[in-house]
Amino acid sequence: MTSTVAPRVENTAFALMAMAAAVFFFTLIDTSAKWLVLAGLPAIQVVFVRYAVHFLMSVVIFLPRDGVQALHSNSPKLQALRSLFLFSSTALNFTALKFLPITVTTTIMFTGPIIVTLLAIPVLKEKVGIHRIAAVCIGFSGVIVVMQPWGTGFHPAMFLNLGAISCAAMYFVMTRLLAGVESNATSQLWASGLATICLVPFALSNWIWPQAPADWMFFLLVGIFGGTGHILATTAHRMADASILAPVVYIQIFFATAVGVLIFDTWPTIWTLVGGLIIIAAGIYIWHRERVNNQDAAMIAKITPK
Repeated sequence: MTSTVAPRVENTAFALMAMAAAVFFFTLIDTSAKWLVLAGLPAIQVVFVRYAVHFLMSVVIFLPRDGVQALHSNSPKLQALRSLFLFSSTALNFTALKFLPITVTTTIMFTGPIIVTLLAIPVLKEKVGIHRIAAVCIGFSGVIVVMQPWGTGFHPAMFLNLGAISCAAMYFVMTRLLAGVESNATSQLWASGLATICLVPFALSNWIWPQAPADWMFFLLVGIFGGTGHILATTAHRMADASILAPVVYIQIFFATAVGVLIFDTWPTIWTLVGGLIIIAAGIYIWHRERVNNQDAAMIAKITPK
C-alpha cells in the first residue's frame, strides 16, 4: 500500500505566493551554504546537514498523516535515480558557491528549463519544435556571456555549476516520469532520506563543528530552509499548473542580488546581468511555447469525438 495523493485544489493567487516564498527559501539555502563553506566547513558536510534536517521534517510531517506506507515506492529504481541527481546537484552547487558570487551561481542555474527542454526529447520522447530549439541556443549564449570564458571573470568552478544544473534538470525529468506514480510524501522521504543515508560516511569522516554564532545559525537553519522551500513549492504545484508557476523562479535573481550585496558585499557584474537577461528571456519563451502547445492539445482533446 502507498500513501494517497493529496487532492488538487485550484487557488492560483495563493500558489503564486507560495512559489515566491519557496524561491526565497531556495535563496536562503544557497546563502547558508556559501556562508558555511567560506567558514571552513566541508561542502559535503553542509549537503548532509541540509538533507538530514529535510528528512527529519518530512518524517514529522508525512509519517503521522500517511503512515509507514509513505516509505514504499512504486518505482524504487526511478526514485533512487531521482534522489541521486538531486543531491549531486546540491553538492556541486554548494562547492561552486565557495568560489563564485551567489548571483553568478543563481544565474547559471536559470538554464534549468532550457536543459530540461533538451532532455525531454530523448528521455520523455517529447517533440520540440524549431522555436524552442532556437530559444535553447539563445539561452546557452547567455550562459557564455555570464561565464566569460574569454575574460578575467571566468572561474573553473562555473563548470561545477553547469554540472549542478544538468543534474537538477535530470531530477526534474525524473519527477515528470514519476508524476501520477508516486505521492508527494514518498518522493520527499526518498529524496531527502536516500541523500542522508548515502552522505553519512563522507560527512562524518571529516566533521567540523561551526565556531562563530553566525556559523551555528546557518548550520542549524540550512536544512529547515531546504525542507520549507520544497514543501512550499510542492504546495504551490498542487494549487496551480506548473506552466503558471514556472516564471516565478526568475525573481530569485533579485533575492540573490540583495543577499550578495548585503551579506557578502559582492555586486553583480554587467556580464552577469546581461547574460541573465538573455537566459531569462529564453526561459520565458520556452515556457510560453509550452503553454501554447498544452492549450492547443487541450483544445484538440475537447473537440475530438469520444
